[in-house]
Amino acid sequence: MTVADTAEAWWALDPDPDTRAELRALLEAGDEAELTRRFAGRLAFGTAGLRAPLGAGPRRMNRLVVRQATAGLVRYLPDGATVAVGYDARHKSDVFAQDVAGVVAAAGGRALLLPLPLPTPVLAFAVRHLGADAGVMVTASHNPPADNGYKVYLGDGAQIVPPADAEIAAAIDAVAAEGPVEVAGADDPGIEVLDATLLSAYLDALLAGGLVDARAVDVVYTAMHGVGRDVLLAAFGRAGFPAPNVVIEQGSPDPDFPTVAFPNPEEPGALDLSLARARAAGADVVLANDPDADRLGVAVPTEDGTDWRALTGDEIGSLLADHVLRHTEGDDRLVVTTVVSSRLLGRMAAAHGVHFAETLTGFKWIARPALTHPEWNFVFGYEEALGYLVGDAVLDKDGIGAALAFAGLVADLKARGQTVHHRLAALAEEHGLHATRPLTLRFEGEDGLARIAAAMAAVRADPPTALAGHAVESLRDLLADPDLPTTDALMFGLAGGSRVVMRPSGTEPKLKCYLEVVEPVDGDLPAARTRADAALTALVTDLDGRLHPRPPRSGRGRSRPAATCTGQNGA
Repeated sequence: MTVADTAEAWWALDPDPDTRAELRALLEAGDEAELTRRFAGRLAFGTAGLRAPLGAGPRRMNRLVVRQATAGLVRYLPDGATVAVGYDARHKSDVFAQDVAGVVAAAGGRALLLPLPLPTPVLAFAVRHLGADAGVMVTASHNPPADNGYKVYLGDGAQIVPPADAEIAAAIDAVAAEGPVEVAGADDPGIEVLDATLLSAYLDALLAGGLVDARAVDVVYTAMHGVGRDVLLAAFGRAGFPAPNVVIEQGSPDPDFPTVAFPNPEEPGALDLSLARARAAGADVVLANDPDADRLGVAVPTEDGTDWRALTGDEIGSLLADHVLRHTEGDDRLVVTTVVSSRLLGRMAAAHGVHFAETLTGFKWIARPALTHPEWNFVFGYEEALGYLVGDAVLDKDGIGAALAFAGLVADLKARGQTVHHRLAALAEEHGLHATRPLTLRFEGEDGLARIAAAMAAVRADPPTALAGHAVESLRDLLADPDLPTTDALMFGLAGGSRVVMRPSGTEPKLKCYLEVVEPVDGDLPAARTRADAALTALVTDLDGRLHPRPPRSGRGRSRPAATCTGQNGA
């Protein structure tokens, strides 16, 4: 079959008039290049489920892809399985969720559909709370507005991991080869639309940890045009906090995210409106969720009180961990982080005499130690990309629960005449200054992924003996590590305690490096910060030069696109 024949067959099955019209226009225009991009295989179904721009064809997110994915998931699950279904406020999310529920019901299962657009952690909570066999959340989290996605949980309440992802993917491929997918109507008895009691149970679970002592705190909050506002306000009200000062321009759901280039609290400029509101209001803290409210960004006044700054993901993680460990008891407690996050949590865990685990990136892995060791009391987990989980009511990152805990943390410090800077300084004095900085190398061009693979291969073939003047004392290759699942990452331990972790992004043409420098404080924190900042800058310069030498500035012909470098100061 030609690509046009394949597209015609897809068009005949597509239930959505919008994508049918889009595909028909491409066929009539004879746009073979675009058709090839849309039909050269399928979206890869992995541990993050599916995520892509909206559009027609098997390599885009659309109703037919969602129906086929759900039919494959149902085939993987036991007969008559119960599936909880949630969705956010992105374009087509509600339609996709109804299709998920319809496919589950048509296959003889039971679909429990959340009643309105809600945060991802509410769906993750619902899976275990309702005793479902699986959960599907329709969301693309903090991706650009053109995207949507499909996130899968199994009955343990955690995201899927191998081999389940490959087995579900194989079932999806088999379904796609068979033709139309049966879908039940919205009034089918196999579809139950849940009521407000689910959200109430989720909020009760957040408050069960008992981490809130003081409540006097002035919060500026942004939902980043997502679905977090109403749930967060309800959580704050139940906990007895004053109502946050909501950034009105970003408070209501809007799938076009009109005030931000990227709806991610990590992105430059994303917090500008929040910071302006905080300065005007004299607030204590800015709390920011991404559009599906599974991440939390935080900004605080600078130490001298003259301006504001965003905390790094590792700073938020260490502060929350400190707060949790000081408000809980027992040597059976468990804290978890990832191989790319700061090692400070490990030192804190040792000081408190609690269990500590280090996993691969992603909450699909962070949840695993809690499931593997049910005899331990999971109290906290985090990854540096603004993902936090306080307690075990949810087994995925939870921006609402983390916001509630951080508000309590700030209120507790404020009641004692302190700020987060006092706690960060105390942690540095006790455990050493752990300064981190991400380095992202974007490899533009159609051969970007190939050049990233070549860069990783080159480092493996000829690993450096020193980085930024510090001897490499250890090299851990996670392609061949007995203690962790296989993944493409390299970890360099340097003389003096510094560490560099290098890995390709799983979703974009980026090579990501995670840098950490540990400096003793010895009573002079400013000097330690200066040394750490200089060491991080030297590592950025060294790695940037090693991993993508710049093309010549002159000469005949066009050079292929070079990588671009982004580094942020986390010291």
